[in-house]
Amino acid sequence: MRIDKLLSNIGYGSRKEVKKILKNGQVTVNGNIVKDAKFHVDPIVDSVYLFGEKVQYREFIYLMMNKPAGVISATEDDRDETVIDLLNDEEAVFSPFPVGRLDKDTEGLLLLTNDGKLAHQLLSPKKKVPKKYFAVINSPVTEDDVAAFGKGVTLDDGYETKPGKLTILKSGEYSDIELTITEGKFHQVKRMFEAVGKKVVYLKRISMGPLLLDDTLENGQYRELTEEEVLQLKEFSPKEQD
Repeated sequence: MRIDKLLSNIGYGSRKEVKKILKNGQVTVNGNIVKDAKFHVDPIVDSVYLFGEKVQYREFIYLMMNKPAGVISATEDDRDETVIDLLNDEEAVFSPFPVGRLDKDTEGLLLLTNDGKLAHQLLSPKKKVPKKYFAVINSPVTEDDVAAFGKGVTLDDGYETKPGKLTILKSGEYSDIELTITEGKFHQVKRMFEAVGKKVVYLKRISMGPLLLDDTLENGQYRELTEEEVLQLKEFSPKEQD
């Protein structure tokens, strides 16, 4: 990896700014001053120092965001604000992307990372990764709905969903529920309730696999995952489906 790319990727400035630092002789590799921005280093093997301090290189970043409504789950968009727009430069420089998507009006847990292998493991349709949502429904939710969701319902396009676990927290004119599903079809939670004649008026994802939304995060806030959380995600092994 080029030395200017390495330093830029871990937040020491733009490529242009890093080149100025290099020209000033502030960077050493294995004890030798390096001024050439094209100089190649192995960040795992080589010892890189900047301003006399050892550069701690890391390849991946893992962020938990409490996605707010009105922001889209994309890396860029010409019209709407994206979840990447909410990041500070020191995180954005790693070029993370959202793992899966939440609808524009949906809040809650969103994982952002640049670890493509982990993202694939969590998103593969062959994997049974549970995702739990809290929702408010505009009418009473009944045990008949629980039974229907437990068998799977037919969406408006004829697709038969896999079974979902529906839990009624409060049933009334407006009902509070939790729903766990293992798929990620377009607007799936909303369409599942439409299939039983009801409408979702508020939706929030509260977990994905072993990862639980940190309830101290306000809408739009995020934090890095702990080492334990990253390990739990990597070791999470849902059963593959035939």
